[in-house]
Amino acid sequence: MTTGPLGLSELGTDPASVLRLVAQFDALEEQEVNADAVVRFAALTAGCPVGVRWPGGTVVRYDASGRLDPIDATAAPPSDGHETVVWVERHDAGHPLDEVLLDRLRRVLGRVAVRTGVSGTPHLGDPALLEVVLSAKEHREDRARAIRLLGLDETRPTCVLAASGHSPRETVRLITGELPAPAVRSAVIGNATAIVCQGSFDMREFSDRLERVIVEQFPTVVNTGTASGPWVGIGSVGNAFSASTSWHEAVRALRFASSTGFGRRVVAYERLSSLELLADLPIDRVRRNRDVARINEIASSPAGDLDVQTTEAFFVYGSLRRTAAELHVHHSTVAARLARVQAAMGWDFEDPVDRFLGTLVLMVRRISMSSAELADADLL
Repeated sequence: MTTGPLGLSELGTDPASVLRLVAQFDALEEQEVNADAVVRFAALTAGCPVGVRWPGGTVVRYDASGRLDPIDATAAPPSDGHETVVWVERHDAGHPLDEVLLDRLRRVLGRVAVRTGVSGTPHLGDPALLEVVLSAKEHREDRARAIRLLGLDETRPTCVLAASGHSPRETVRLITGELPAPAVRSAVIGNATAIVCQGSFDMREFSDRLERVIVEQFPTVVNTGTASGPWVGIGSVGNAFSASTSWHEAVRALRFASSTGFGRRVVAYERLSSLELLADLPIDRVRRNRDVARINEIASSPAGDLDVQTTEAFFVYGSLRRTAAELHVHHSTVAARLARVQAAMGWDFEDPVDRFLGTLVLMVRRISMSSAELADADLL
């Protein structure tokens, strides 16, 4: 707003004053401001400190002058873990319109969460604050402030996940449902969703479990164009100040996660080992590679795409009969599809070298496809 809001001290207690207060918040909502601006506006209107505690634990407070004035989370009113708590802080008797102000504050914050929120329990300033936490370019003191404002603990084990941009809200809900109740903060950054997790858990077990859940909820159906659900990269565990490293690792791991049906949906960076070297391959060079270009040419037709998908499935499941069972076709159909790919590529899958080459070509092809979908200067 170009001018400050009308304060409660300038309003009476009559119905007309109530309507003027409501109209102020309605006008603010129409400007599509962020949650921080809403709380600041409420504090300026109330003429005293106003605070919010989100269900996830984030606490933000602005003083009467509209200055951000953080307090320790333990000093804020508690939350039941489901509802957003808002409050005003007065040293004298409360104003008759305080409850109206708090009601409108809750309403506008709820609308902001619906409009911009990613997680089921939105957190104030998540996109901007998370970008500070995840940036290696920011000063340590700035990251410390962002960590505190997000309600994170500097000393707790912290890791960052990067998820494909499909349905961010549902992606966060699915992932957090598999975490052992740690602190979680999330926001869309570039073309991916960043999820910061705090808590102790077995990374290998978690990545395998999340893989199973995604595959179960988004089973691959060959040749139908069915969405494969989210694909996820998981960074290594450190403290909150190493989140930028974990984010970088998560994004690199995400490039190995599959944007096609039969690659792995969830990849933990610590499990890549020497494969991580492939992330440094220039994507343009990968696309120009003769074998990758030929596979792309084969996959450009519906029948050829089916053959390539079946080949990917064969490398995942390891045998004709297992692949046929998973694809719900006869094993002779799988054999015919593999034969066409082998003939076109000059491969023999009975030869260990050719089988390795086929696996490698399909892997770097998936990396190039995932990278193209995630293409964002700030992300990759």
